[in-house]
Amino acid sequence: MELGLITFADMQPETIGGQGINGYQRIKDLLEEIQLADQLGLDVFGVGEHHRTDYAVSTPAIILAAAAVLTKNIKLASAVTVLSSDDPVRVFQDFATVDLLSGGRAEIMAGRGSFIESFPLFGYDLKDYDELFTEKLELLLKLNKNDKISWKGKHRPSFDNLGVYPRPYQKEIPVWLAAGGTPASAVRAATLGLPLVLAIIGGMPEQFVSFVNLYKETAKKAGQDMTQLQMGINNHVYIGEDSQKAADEFYPYYAAMMDRVGRDRGWPPLTREKYEYSRSPKAALMVGSVQEVIDKILYEHELFGNTRFMAQASVGNVPHEMVMKSIELFGTKVAPVVRKATG
Repeated sequence: MELGLITFADMQPETIGGQGINGYQRIKDLLEEIQLADQLGLDVFGVGEHHRTDYAVSTPAIILAAAAVLTKNIKLASAVTVLSSDDPVRVFQDFATVDLLSGGRAEIMAGRGSFIESFPLFGYDLKDYDELFTEKLELLLKLNKNDKISWKGKHRPSFDNLGVYPRPYQKEIPVWLAAGGTPASAVRAATLGLPLVLAIIGGMPEQFVSFVNLYKETAKKAGQDMTQLQMGINNHVYIGEDSQKAADEFYPYYAAMMDRVGRDRGWPPLTREKYEYSRSPKAALMVGSVQEVIDKILYEHELFGNTRFMAQASVGNVPHEMVMKSIELFGTKVAPVVRKATG
């Protein structure tokens, strides 16, 4: 099983008008996180896209391009590219360039996004939410397979027999579909033969077994090669040498992040009691000792048979040194045991 990391590059909103002081430091820290993951031998690092004051990255491809020249082996992915509000031609060109810079390590994780700020920002109507993603994913996949294509759609200007360059170092850029548990996403990925990433950021992982089974059953009915089917899981992760100490030091930052996001979505505040329940043995939050995190990753692997696990290891405004220590423990203590257990 592949093991990697995901980040949204959370940051404190800027306090000096018009200047990206906090953004500068967060991106500097992020590149150090990616370099450390590469040095530890982790398989993949994903960077999210957001258009808000509390996140530092709006264009993952630029960050990944910088990381490409600082790393040697690790795969570099978006997590996610909000394809619905982007131009698939530019997305393909950007990631083809990352692929060239990295010698064939770029991946695209395409999704609709859990935030909606990009839609009005780029002139799209939310009533077209599903239609936009369907059409733009079709174009992206077509670009990935052909040097020259013709295109006619509703949400992008048409073109006839034009080449889209540069071409990637790989024959095709791996395109994963990101989902939060909507059945239609599982069906779409399976029908198209795309690998699927499921984000489990709350609740009980066992609740998602039917979703993963739907993906696998639909893929089989669609005639996909089941031996090549890939499926990833993403959880919030923070690792310490001691379980209670890790829980205590992570809680204030995690609660602040969940409450900040939750205010926009009508969630109640995250109490310490709810937090402790969320990190219980069968729950989704992976906060605790090395062994606790190992046990949870292997538990999910038993449930889903996933081929990739991605730890969202920098969540909220956790200090950089704490994130780096957690990543180090993930790479040096957790990864070897999980790899040995999963083959």
